[in-house]
Formats: sequence, structure tokens, C-alpha cells
Amino acid sequence: MAARIFRPAKTAMQSGKAKTDTWTLEFEPEQPRKIEPLMGYTSSRDMKSQIRLTFETKEEAIAYAQKNAIDYVVLEPKETRRRIVSYSENFRFDRKQPWTH
Repeated sequence: MAARIFRPAKTAMQSGKAKTDTWTLEFEPEQPRKIEPLMGYTSSRDMKSQIRLTFETKEEAIAYAQKNAIDYVVLEPKETRRRIVSYSENFRFDRKQPWTH
């Protein structure tokens, strides 16, 4: 019964960072998923794969796992290296490369 503790990544559908400030404890699947032959649905008999617990801090998630004797792995989030600039930065007069059509 191993679990992962991680911060969810931002959704690709929007540019905002909603729901990325909490930590999530999620169990690793104990059995592989099976493909149902008639309709092609994927299914699993592993009920722990449906459990997803959220915590305010990483320390709370670790304390919960230790209290309930759950083996866990903490996955640290990767910080973005992208510099956020506004649209008006494209038209500054002191740009390194002049803006042309």
C-alpha cells in the first residue's frame, strides 16, 4: 500500500493556477487496469485507486501517512523557468531585437 504525495500541476485548459496550492495523497495502483473486451472500457478492481486526499501543506500529508502507517513517496514540484511578460513588452523601444513586420 504505497502512496504518492505531490502538488498537482496546473491544468492545460486555462492559464490560471487554481487548485495547485494544495498537496495530494494518492495511492499507487496495486493491480493493472484491464480492458473490457465488449465495449473497450478500462476497469480495475483496485478500490484504493479512487481515493485522493488533499491537504493544505506537505507536512500535513506526511503526518497523515505516518499516522496511518502508509508507505509514501514525496514528489517535489518543478518550478517553471518561464519569464512572465506582458503583451506590451513586444513593442518596447529598447528591445534587443527591433520589432518589424
